[in-house]
Amino acid sequence: MTSGSPMISVRHLWKVFGPNAEKIIGTPTADLSRAELRAQTGNTIAVRDVSFDVAPGEVFVVMGLSGSGKSTLVRCMTRLIEPTQGELELAGEDILKVDAKRLRELRRSSFSMVFQHFGLLPHRKVIDNIAYSLEINGVDKAARHKRANEVIELVGLHGYGNAYPEQLSGGMQQRVGLARALAVDPKVLFLDEPFSALDPLIRRDMQAEVIRLHHELGKTLLFITHDLAEAVKLGDRIAIMKDGAIVQIGTPEELVAAPADEYVENFVRDFPKSHVLTLRWIARPPREGEDLCGPVLPPTITVRDASRQVLEAGSPVRVVEDEVLLGLVDTNDILTVIAGIDS
Repeated sequence: MTSGSPMISVRHLWKVFGPNAEKIIGTPTADLSRAELRAQTGNTIAVRDVSFDVAPGEVFVVMGLSGSGKSTLVRCMTRLIEPTQGELELAGEDILKVDAKRLRELRRSSFSMVFQHFGLLPHRKVIDNIAYSLEINGVDKAARHKRANEVIELVGLHGYGNAYPEQLSGGMQQRVGLARALAVDPKVLFLDEPFSALDPLIRRDMQAEVIRLHHELGKTLLFITHDLAEAVKLGDRIAIMKDGAIVQIGTPEELVAAPADEYVENFVRDFPKSHVLTLRWIARPPREGEDLCGPVLPPTITVRDASRQVLEAGSPVRVVEDEVLLGLVDTNDILTVIAGIDS
């Protein structure tokens, strides 16, 4: 996470569904299991005391199984659902304290949302779907079409401005949804499982598109998914949720290398560690009499990308950063990770 003030700051956010929801928070009743809580009070805790920061320009991924609370969390953060308690700041402004008028302004200018269901207007052409957010902001037709055409080029929809949604594939429709969200030049993009309904190949293309757009525009992204591979591919950091609470926050490498508990460990168990772990994590101290004249590699290279050089080196590879030896990596170290038998 980069330094400076966070773009998003969430503090002790709760969402309790049911009667007298606010009275549940801070009592022993809140510690009951979901089944017990429903049986005793008729309440369900969907988001439980969640706190985190997201830096400007960061891609922050929230993931979890169905029912973990991730989609409710993002809806609370955009106030599509009103939180029961907590604080939420966007660029220093407390979103939970603004009135309805200011909230509409923020939704039109500061943050945009992209959901799994595209929500396109079938009777409007692509250019007018994209320009819709500008239209409701009072932007005249010439100016909003000019901006829509700019975004059409940005997301790879050149030549489709006059098409209707039904004439487009699912992936192209999602590009329209993404373009519509970008049209207002928001500070933050909230994406709630936007690609989960797409075919695998199209999904990979759209993931690559998000990465490209993020590199070009530097927007702050909060991305919701249930797919660890997608989270690892996109996220600077990942928060894993269970039963409404965040279990662990970390980089993809930190989650794979040092899961906080059995729940996270089960999440990452089948993920190929060699794709995520870097030499920094597996470098070890030199053993007595070991050759210290082998090739040098940086600590930031992944095990997968370093494997050929290490296997062909003939002697342990030195992992060096700023002229400091962090440790050695040899063939056995590499094969242990690739085989998935590391401790």
